[in-house]
Order: sequence, then structure tokens, then C-alpha cells
Amino acid sequence: MKINFFKRIITASILGAALLLGTSGLTNAQDKSQKQQQREQERTQNKQQKQTERQQQQQQQQTNKQQRQAAQPQQQQQQVQQQQQRQAMKQQRQAELQQQTEQQRRLQQQQQEQKQANRQQRQAEQPRQPQIEQQQQQAQQLRDQRWTQQRQLEQQRRHEQRQNQYQQQWQQQQRLAQQQQQILQQQHRQAQYRFHQQYLERLRQDQYRRQSARYFNVAPNYRYSRGGRNYEINNYGADLLRQAVNYGYEEGFRAGQSDRQDRWAGNYRDSYAYQDSTYGYTGYYVDLDEYRYYFREGFRRGFEDGYYSRSRYGRSSNGGFSILGNILQQILNLQSFN
Repeated sequence: MKINFFKRIITASILGAALLLGTSGLTNAQDKSQKQQQREQERTQNKQQKQTERQQQQQQQQTNKQQRQAAQPQQQQQQVQQQQQRQAMKQQRQAELQQQTEQQRRLQQQQQEQKQANRQQRQAEQPRQPQIEQQQQQAQQLRDQRWTQQRQLEQQRRHEQRQNQYQQQWQQQQRLAQQQQQILQQQHRQAQYRFHQQYLERLRQDQYRRQSARYFNVAPNYRYSRGGRNYEINNYGADLLRQAVNYGYEEGFRAGQSDRQDRWAGNYRDSYAYQDSTYGYTGYYVDLDEYRYYFREGFRRGFEDGYYSRSRYGRSSNGGFSILGNILQQILNLQSFN
């Protein structure tokens, strides 16, 4: 009985161990299968992710290619526009040179007309002519005597001071010009921006003219008053002040036209050309402040005519603008010694 009992116990133990071994093997096999499936899924996901990334890269490359192709016509158009702008600027400079030539011709014509009027007046005063000529000669001799060597040295020093003042003003105005250019671009004032660029180009061209300007040491024969002070200048100084008013009127007219084209509230003081007021200045005969004052007097009147499209203070001729003779005389009020 005991032997059979132990056999049954042993048999049961063996069967239990075998059952445990079988269950454990089955569990391990299932774990291995799950891990293998998981690895397969990960490989599949990685493969799909790489394919997706390649597709995205291909799409991005295609998009970039299309953008470059689309940008090429714009670049070509910009190049054409830049070339057209350069051509327009060149034509503008040529037109300005023609206008300056025409203006000089008009000034010469005015001087000739003045000489003709003086000649007619002398002919009308023929009986008194010898006495008048003698008085004029004596007056001129007295003025020449006053024009001593010390006065000449003083004029030379003043000329050097004027040149230094102009150079300082030029450097300051260059910074203001850049600021004004940015403001006009931000305000989208296209016409005023073009006028601004054209005025700067005229200033650059004017630098070459200043280098070739000459000084003539001549006694003064005109006087005028401004701000409670009296001034004396010679023929060259008088011509320079006339030029300042005419140049100011012409630039003001263009600035006024530009504001009207931009539909901008007209204000001549906002214009860089008005703030600068040095175009045409040579550094001889008159101080910079004097030149700028009369330039602005012409500019203000030209701006009003250009903005309101009228000819109250001046007239246009051959594409240029000049102030009326009677207005010019009212502004300057030059009095001849003779």
C-alpha cells in the first residue's frame, strides 16, 4: 500500500512538473512572438516615416523650384524697370542741362534788354551826357579807391569762411537727405520721392560746376537791405542773388507739382529742397545764409504756383520755370550806385 501511495505521489509530481514546464514554454513562445511582432511593427512604422519624409522633401524641392521659376519673371521685370529708371534719369539730366542753358540764355537776354534800356536812356539824356558820364567816372574812381588792398584781403578771408560753412552744411544735409528719403518711401509719396532724387542729382552735378567757378575782384555797385541791415555787392553778387530766386522758384514749382500729384497736403517747409536751399551756390560774393534766404523766397512762390497749377509769380518756357521780372525786383530791391 505504501509503495503504491509513493508511486502515485511521484507520478503526480512528475505530471505537475511537466505541466509547469509546458506552460512556461508556451508563455515564453508567446512572449517571443509578441516581441517579434512589435519589432516588425516598428520597422514598418520607421519605413513609412522615412517614405513620408522623402515625399515631404520631394514636395518641398518641387515647391522651391516652382517659386524660383515664378520669381524669374519678376526679377526680369525689375531689371527692366531699373533700366527704364536709369534711362529716365539720364533723360531728366539732359533736360535739366537744357533748362539751365535756356535759363542762362534768358538771363543774358534780360541783361541785354537792360543794357538796351540804359542805352536808350543815355540817348534821351544826350545833352547832359558828358556831365553825367563825368560824374559816374568820378563816383567809380572813388569806389575803386575805397576798394583797397585791405578790403581785398578781407574778401578773401570771407570767401574761405563761406567755403568752410558750405562744406559743413553739405555734410549735415547729406544725413537729412537720407532721412527724408526714408520718410517719403514710408509715406508712399512716389512723385515727391522722384523729385527728391532729381534734386539730389542736381546737387551732385552742381558740385562739379562749383569746382570750375571763378572769383572776380570787382568793387560793389549795388546795395540792398534785409532784416534791418544794408549790404553792398558787385555785378556778380547781384547775378548770384537773381539766380538764387529763379532756381528757388523752379525747384519750388516742381515740389508743388509733386505734392499735388501725390494728393498730399501741400507744405513747402517739409520739402528737403527748401530745407537745403544751396543749389547753385558758388561760395563767392554773398554769404550762404543770404543765398539760402533768397532761394527760399523763390521756392515758396514757386511751390504755390506748382501746387495750385497757376502762374501768379512766374511763367514756364521750354520745360523750365522762371519768376516774373517785377516779382524778382520786389524780392531783391537792388539799388544801383549809378
